[in-house]
Amino acid sequence: MTLAHYIALGAVLFVIGIFGALTRRSVIGILMSIELMFNAANINLAAFNRYLHPEGVAGQAFALFIMTVAAAEVVVGLALVLAIYRNWDKTYMENINLLKG
Repeated sequence: MTLAHYIALGAVLFVIGIFGALTRRSVIGILMSIELMFNAANINLAAFNRYLHPEGVAGQAFALFIMTVAAAEVVVGLALVLAIYRNWDKTYMENINLLKG
């Protein structure tokens, strides 16, 4: 496999993630789509590191950093979803207008 294959895979995953984030009604579906976009970025980072600088580990280090940020995002997001569900018994985005006064 060449670098172009990995870039194409990352691009397809990223586009699927964007489509999912824009079309999902559920907050959990949107969070899963964002995680898919993070994973697409991780694939591209690791692939570029492998093909451009095979002796270095900078791409893998950035991918691990993105995974930790994604884990924190999931924890905060699911805590918000749980709080919203406890108050309204729904997790659909169009029903959530917390910032409106």
